[in-house]
Amino acid sequence: MNFDPTPIRSYLALDADSQPDPKTEPIQFLTLNLRSLPPHLLLTMGKPLTTPRERSRISTIRNRRLKYANARPSELQFSAARSTWPLLYDGQARRGQQEGDDEKDWVAKDFLQGLTKHVGKLGTLLGGYEEEREAERFRALRRERVEPEFIPEEESDSEEEEDRDHGRVEQMTDEETQASFERLVKERFIYGLLDEIDYEKVDFDETLDVDDDREAEERWFDDEDENE
Repeated sequence: MNFDPTPIRSYLALDADSQPDPKTEPIQFLTLNLRSLPPHLLLTMGKPLTTPRERSRISTIRNRRLKYANARPSELQFSAARSTWPLLYDGQARRGQQEGDDEKDWVAKDFLQGLTKHVGKLGTLLGGYEEEREAERFRALRRERVEPEFIPEEESDSEEEEDRDHGRVEQMTDEETQASFERLVKERFIYGLLDEIDYEKVDFDETLDVDDDREAEERWFDDEDENE
């Protein structure tokens, strides 16, 4: 990677051997110097030197993303987000696919196998998120119209009905589905987990800083815990 730290060191009047090194320890360096560098120099520390997910370790950047998301930009709102990230969306039916058996087959094959792999990449999120918690959220978003697991024919009708009733998932209203989807998009945006979005324009925008960044972040995460 062709990254030259000289302009940054020169701007900050840092010695060539000062630590942390912006090239080998970019996250630590940004944590200390994010608010001291102008945008044109900060942009050189974006991709590929650092990824959006890596930069989510910096509280100032998380807070900038939070403030940006709270302003309800068009790309994070329901219509645009549903089109950009269709696998995150719980629609009435999968686009371009029949209802009934076709939908159940898709959930079993494409969703449970394909998206579970994607969820597995979440690993350990810096806010204390757990992989299973994220996976369960994804599953809940897709269950609205999916019937319970297949029950062998040899079971009696009464047993089948009882198991069906027991396994049926409470349906979500359209408003609840939309709100849950928008919240999921917002969370993943803050933690740098969305593709097809320009994180640098947010992460390196000092106009998004507020005096009570830490208080705002803690308040949002408190609200998140209450809604779990």
